[in-house]
Amino acid sequence: MTDSVPELTRRNQHIFAEIVKNYLESGSPVGSGLIAAHPDIDLSSASVRAIMADLEQTGLLFSPHPSAGRIPTRAGLRLFVDGLMEVGGALSEAEHASIDGLAAAQGLSVKQLLDKASMALSGLSKCASLVLAPTEDLCVTHIEFVPLQDKRMLVILVFTNGQVENRMFDLPDGLPASAMIEASNYMNAHYLGKSLSQIKNSVHQDISQRRKELDVLASGLIERGLASWSDGEGSDDASLILHGQANLLDDIKAIEDVAQLKLLFDRLEMHRHAGQLMNAVEDANGLRIFIGSDHQLFSQTGCSMVLSPYRGSDNQIIGAIGVIGPRHMNYAKIISMVDYTSETIARLLR
Repeated sequence: MTDSVPELTRRNQHIFAEIVKNYLESGSPVGSGLIAAHPDIDLSSASVRAIMADLEQTGLLFSPHPSAGRIPTRAGLRLFVDGLMEVGGALSEAEHASIDGLAAAQGLSVKQLLDKASMALSGLSKCASLVLAPTEDLCVTHIEFVPLQDKRMLVILVFTNGQVENRMFDLPDGLPASAMIEASNYMNAHYLGKSLSQIKNSVHQDISQRRKELDVLASGLIERGLASWSDGEGSDDASLILHGQANLLDDIKAIEDVAQLKLLFDRLEMHRHAGQLMNAVEDANGLRIFIGSDHQLFSQTGCSMVLSPYRGSDNQIIGAIGVIGPRHMNYAKIISMVDYTSETIARLLR
């Protein structure tokens, strides 16, 4: 903190840090008496009030109304949070285990994996979480059908960026090994170099036209395999996944704040704003923290966001995961959670 604001004395830095820590814990203005009672601060309430006034003059603190304590300004909170970027907050064994549990997500699509990651992060942070999923329509480089036990079938797709997706479905009755080979050969011959959406659009027409070239059982296998990629919704992967919005209601102080939060999530669900957030993490090439007016999405909501990109097999940024919380959320812990989750997602995608 000394390097960023050299005009602050060590004592003023200490007082400022204690004010911010108390504010982040309570979400309420912090009075001089509370700071003076701290065992490591050997000052009277009057002396603490004088330092608070100095910090207010520098633009790091403000008083929300007369006779109230002080809370950090956006600039003050930014100064404090930036100091946490190198340190963060240590995660507990249980928190590590919850995030590491994503590794058990075998057989899930990328969308399902990201949905699971978002739910885990929301549960751990007690805030809202969001995932910006890959929006590019990647082309397929390899397709394969693999029989499993208990009459299950695994269909494997490899994409141009090295990403591999596995999906399971029920094995059609009476299916010989030759039908699986025929289906794999047919799809690799006709669909390589096409995107998944292009394959979905053409598969039924192609099978109908080429029925004589393809065994009936192999045709059914292809149709089931492609159907397994629709997740029962018939739609492509979402570009935005949100979880835990209700967690923010615990910090709502007025009815107009509810309206502002609704506006925030309505905006987030617009692709344009999701794209803006992606551009922000790509430009920074790493974890970003948005506090209030740092981004137009949060300027009137009293919320902050910690957002970190994750990378594909070619080490390029393909998406981002983050937490949206109240302005007084536990930044040290959230930074570590988001950073570790993004690293875990990247590891699984690779």
